[in-house]
Amino acid sequence: MLQYTGGTTGQPKGAMLSHANLSAAVSQVWHTLVASGTLAEGEERFLAVLPLFHIYALVVNMLFGLSIGAELSLHQRFDLDATLREFVERKTTVFLGVPTMYVAFTGHPDIEKLDLSSLKFCNSGGAPIAAEVYQAFVRMAQCRLQEGWGMTETCTMATASPGFSHYRPGSCGIPVPGVDVKVIDLKDQHDLPEGEHGELCIRGPNVMVGYWRRPDATAEAMTADGYLRTGDVGYMTPEGFVYIVDRTKDMLICGGFNVYPRNIEEAIYKHPSVEEVIVIGIPDAYRGQSPKAFIKFKAGAQRPTLDELKRFLGDFLGKHEMLQAMEARDELPKTAVGKLSKKDLQAEVAR
Repeated sequence: MLQYTGGTTGQPKGAMLSHANLSAAVSQVWHTLVASGTLAEGEERFLAVLPLFHIYALVVNMLFGLSIGAELSLHQRFDLDATLREFVERKTTVFLGVPTMYVAFTGHPDIEKLDLSSLKFCNSGGAPIAAEVYQAFVRMAQCRLQEGWGMTETCTMATASPGFSHYRPGSCGIPVPGVDVKVIDLKDQHDLPEGEHGELCIRGPNVMVGYWRRPDATAEAMTADGYLRTGDVGYMTPEGFVYIVDRTKDMLICGGFNVYPRNIEEAIYKHPSVEEVIVIGIPDAYRGQSPKAFIKFKAGAQRPTLDELKRFLGDFLGKHEMLQAMEARDELPKTAVGKLSKKDLQAEVAR
């Protein structure tokens, strides 16, 4: 199968996924969710709002769902009220979403009044979810929410939360069965010890054959010992938990310091008026780059000025990370899957 990458950081490429890749991926999801006792064959009701042309929904909703005899309820798009209504009326047990959907859930005034007890498993994927959003959803919905991490090139899954009781704020879990994860230096690609930041690399039976008619891109994506370079900056703990700091292409160099926009976004999400945020770099004659936040504020919320927001962020960010600009937007750009997209804003700034 030719599965095209999302292209949020560049030109989409056709990942060649073999039958063996997809079969392995389904098996990995089965061992993560069924063998663990979270889900049962023949008993589940999936609500699928993510498009099946995206690897996340294609593998977990469709291929895995069908493989365990689940009922799949397909919606053409995510509608907040329709989704919550179906949770209640059809006793949905499984829901896959992206972080922006969980932001919408936490902003719904009646979510804490609804009976969502049928939900056995909710997953947030496609992009890291802010800890504030995660904790708000779990508190309001009284529902298990787990995170996973992967990409088109790995048939969606590389890591997954090992269970609700093992939640680590900010972590995307541990490697799924059959997958090895290592961290390499961003400059010379040597292996790094646990705890050090570098590029995350994946090896396993779910890793693609290569990019369609792009041997150059395939060679660039693989290490000498057969690991896929993900383009994500992160680290691993001695217990095997993986933490993603940011995309290598999104990292900023501010006055000689490495600055990760995701860390700034996590801090901004702590402000009670913020609904969604994207942080990118803008040219700075003195520092090279400076962080700028594009923010969608909650309806009716008091909007802070830049100086007020910077004072709020003082407890969470270092001086080298501090915002230098802020812009309020009614809506932030998203991909077809609903992930926040930096590419459009970066192109706008470049113009």
